[in-house]
Amino acid sequence: MHNPPQPGEVIRELCIDPLGLSVTDAAQALGVTRKALSELLNGHTGIRPAMAVRLSLAFGGSAESWLTQQAQYDLWKVMQNPPEIKRLHPA
Repeated sequence: MHNPPQPGEVIRELCIDPLGLSVTDAAQALGVTRKALSELLNGHTGIRPAMAVRLSLAFGGSAESWLTQQAQYDLWKVMQNPPEIKRLHPA
C-alpha cells in the first residue's frame, strides 16, 4: 500500500478550498463545530460514520467512500510500525 493522504487534507484541498469556504463556514454547513472540523482537517481526529454521512451529503461521494479513505489511512499508519505478533496458524 502506498502512502495515502490524510483524509483531512483531502477534504480541505478537494472540497473546502475550491469552494472558497472558511473552516467556520464549512463547519456550519456540515452542522458541526469549528473545532471539530479543524481537528479533522489537521489530522487530530478521523472521519467517523456520522461525519462521513455529513461529508457525503455536503460534498458528494458515498459515506462508505469517506470511511474507506479513513480506514486506508489508518491501516497504512499502523503498518509503518507493525506490532510483533507470534503467528498462531501455519502460513
